[in-house]
Amino acid sequence: MDTPRIDLPISEIPRQWYNLAADLPPAPPLGPDGKPIDPAALAAVFPENLIEQEVSSQRWIDIPEEILEILLRWRPTPLRRAYALERHLGTPARIYYKDESVSPAGSHKPNTAVAQAWYNKQAGIKRLTTETGAGQWGSALSYACAQVGLGCKVFMVRVSFEQKPFRKVMMQTWGGQCIPSPSRETEAGRAILEKDPNSPGSLGIAISEAVESAVSDPLGETRYALGSVLNHVLLHQTVIGLEAKQQLALAGESKPDVIIGCAGGGSNFAGLANPYVADVLDGEEIEIVPVEPEACPTLTRAPYAYDFGDVAGMTPLLAMHTLGHTFVPPTIHAGGLRYHGMAPLVSAAVKAGIMQPRAYGQLECYEAAVTFARTEGIICAPETSHAIAAAMEEARKAKESGEPRVILFSFSGHGLLDLAGYEAYFAGALENYPLPEEVLARSLAVLEHLPKPE
Repeated sequence: MDTPRIDLPISEIPRQWYNLAADLPPAPPLGPDGKPIDPAALAAVFPENLIEQEVSSQRWIDIPEEILEILLRWRPTPLRRAYALERHLGTPARIYYKDESVSPAGSHKPNTAVAQAWYNKQAGIKRLTTETGAGQWGSALSYACAQVGLGCKVFMVRVSFEQKPFRKVMMQTWGGQCIPSPSRETEAGRAILEKDPNSPGSLGIAISEAVESAVSDPLGETRYALGSVLNHVLLHQTVIGLEAKQQLALAGESKPDVIIGCAGGGSNFAGLANPYVADVLDGEEIEIVPVEPEACPTLTRAPYAYDFGDVAGMTPLLAMHTLGHTFVPPTIHAGGLRYHGMAPLVSAAVKAGIMQPRAYGQLECYEAAVTFARTEGIICAPETSHAIAAAMEEARKAKESGEPRVILFSFSGHGLLDLAGYEAYFAGALENYPLPEEVLARSLAVLEHLPKPE
């Protein structure tokens, strides 16, 4: 009988994170003066222990036992073989997916949420602020804060707040406070609403509000937590790829031929891919594919440049593929992929030719998601559907060529709270939105006077 699930013994859970920055150093973040920042400048936003990880060039970093104790509630996560999808497609390819939907919050996000909450607790911090798009990250951080005893305040992109109301309920259940962004609680939010009272919001706006809320705490007991993009976030997510390597070996596979993940800020994709980037750097032939929406084509159409991570320009300048920090993305249902920039580590790997990004329209992605649900049985998040669409394309290519390729993709989250998007798809109310060239040009204008990476 075919074994559709490959489980890793609990005793084999990774006890170290892999830091790609040791093997592929990104360009340094810059301050307002255009010079590399002193890590101490981040102290108002992050605790010292996480700043150390952010700037570390150490290849392997130990995972504290207290963090492992919480991760063991759902990790190691299953690696699944998509036999039913393979049969449906008639492909000789072997399709595997790393199922991160089994976490308490239903996605990969708790892998770093737990780590960030624990490190902040150790540093004496009392509460965390953050932003969230689709609500996956806000839910995960609310969960993590509840586990270690921290307060949590989440600024959620307004359009997703309205599209996905039960994400707010999840956050409340775990003790988090969820506020639609832009809000009137911060100067950044009020400034946006004065210009556009009906602003749908963006992750860049929500980040500005969350950072401002953290740094304005008069007692200095609040810090900010980010769910993607930064080095330490991608570091914590590498448990995904490190587990997958062991599980593929148990399945009798020497390596994947292609690795796929949806990419918004880059965390779930990098969590799976980065441990394999090390192999590519050592000479292995593996195609690594980050997949994004055509409505927010950060990697496929935007330049590699220095840019702010938020609308208000409160963050350091990061070297990354970016659509411009003032970009307000269209209101597609894949809210977690609606960010203007991409993680510096992912951007550096794309720039180096190690990764080959693609973009898909949301109709193709929903079609793939429905096919997956009707074969494999799992309803995926709209973000995850982008990875599934690419995996199905690769499987069809294998059918045409007759090549039995090994495809590995990240199933980053379930879609049980995203059924409104499926309802709109079945009703014919969704449409594709390739970002118009004139919109892209206007958005990129904010980069003209910023420093350029070497």
